Amino acid sequence: MKITTWNVNGYRAVFGKQGFAWVEEYQPDALCLQEIKVRPDQLKEDQRQLPEYQAYWNPADRPGYSGTAVFYKNEPIEISTGLGIEIFDTEGRVIRLKYPDFYLYNIYFPNGGEENLRVPFKLDFYARLLEICDALHESGENIIITGDFNTAHKEIDLARPKENEKNTGFLPEERVWIDKFLEHGFIDVYRQLYPSRQAYTWWTYRMNARAKNIGWRLDYYLISESLMSRVRDVQIHDDIMGSDHCPVTLEIH
Repeated sequence: MKITTWNVNGYRAVFGKQGFAWVEEYQPDALCLQEIKVRPDQLKEDQRQLPEYQAYWNPADRPGYSGTAVFYKNEPIEISTGLGIEIFDTEGRVIRLKYPDFYLYNIYFPNGGEENLRVPFKLDFYARLLEICDALHESGENIIITGDFNTAHKEIDLARPKENEKNTGFLPEERVWIDKFLEHGFIDVYRQLYPSRQAYTWWTYRMNARAKNIGWRLDYYLISESLMSRVRDVQIHDDIMGSDHCPVTLEIH
């Protein structure tokens, strides 16, 4: 099974640039999108679907902001949204798909915002998600969390760590939450497979950063430890354009 995540930073913009053409060739089984910035009723009928896929949308209440969507081939047992707390759920950040042997979370984690004002909101979001995942693990469930985590975990995960120590996305209080998930039965699949490889999934639009590969690894797969033996690979598709993020794919039996 191939699960692909991609922060598209505006679904309509990517669609208009034929930015999903690669999907028809690559054919992931599930395509998890973040920051769609659109409601499905704002789209033309041909924009709401990709060939051979069904779609589920979770837009934010605020127009042109946040939101997630999943395009899938295999019908899940159920689909749900949110974390059960209104202040998080109005931003359309979470879609959960239940399959027979795992839950798949597609998540657009909050950004810390200008002057780091939304960092407390972001940390509360991490805490609520971990609370839910702990309960699922305790009941014997397997979990795959993917999406834009908006946090680089270690210095290897961004090109200029020293320059960003006081910036959201690399603050100690943000990074420690990745540690907490790893301490609670999750594995960062990419770093497990490639412990010393420097690769990025997001580049600012400024300063020609992508061409210079001055980036951050913000898009992750955290999976239950019990699933790791079934993983074949994680691929960062840094050749695919259309957004300031690139897609990332997990291949799992």
